[in-house]
Amino acid sequence: MSSDHAVLASEAEARDWIADVLSPTAEQWARLERFAAMLVAENARQNLIAASTVPNLWVRHIADSAQLLDLDRDGAGLWVDLGSGPGLPGLVVAILSERPVLLVESRRRRCDFLRDVAVELKLRHVAVAEARLEAVETRPAGTISARAFAPLDRLIDLSARFSTESTRWLLPKGRNAVKELALLPRAWQSLFHVEHSRTDAESRILVGQGRIAPKKRGKA
Repeated sequence: MSSDHAVLASEAEARDWIADVLSPTAEQWARLERFAAMLVAENARQNLIAASTVPNLWVRHIADSAQLLDLDRDGAGLWVDLGSGPGLPGLVVAILSERPVLLVESRRRRCDFLRDVAVELKLRHVAVAEARLEAVETRPAGTISARAFAPLDRLIDLSARFSTESTRWLLPKGRNAVKELALLPRAWQSLFHVEHSRTDAESRILVGQGRIAPKKRGKA
């Protein structure tokens, strides 16, 4: 693996990578630090992230989310984060950019946390949709992300109605990314390529571009 794609091995490396690649302002850094602290505190009340990942929070969650923004430097329009959970990657994207972000999450307590963070950090460009994705109003998405939402086929089928010809898809799928991609309809496969994760040598991110038509219902 080249140095350009070296896996981030420590919290210090994760912070350095964010500084070098995304150049956060002092205010953005302060918001990232506060978000990290709020995430750890809330994790003691509800299971937002695996407790084993807390010591490596900046690698496993903050930089892991920020790398998606790095893959969409020229993106514009609404960023829709599916199954946002604790706001990963959606809140990290909102902290590090001015993109309007819609966090889709069906669990009330998690939505309460997302709203609390957005208010405390004054992220006025963040909206929370407390609903299952099927109940969320259709709107054009500039970017669709989903860090841990559903199997790839179902994820794309459910969110396809938000896509346009210019929509960017950013879908971390871990170690099974290539296998999941191979199971998609061929017309869908052609829109995607695979990127290496910067936070796990074995993980991959599916990056796509374009409009996807949902599957037809009710007919064989």
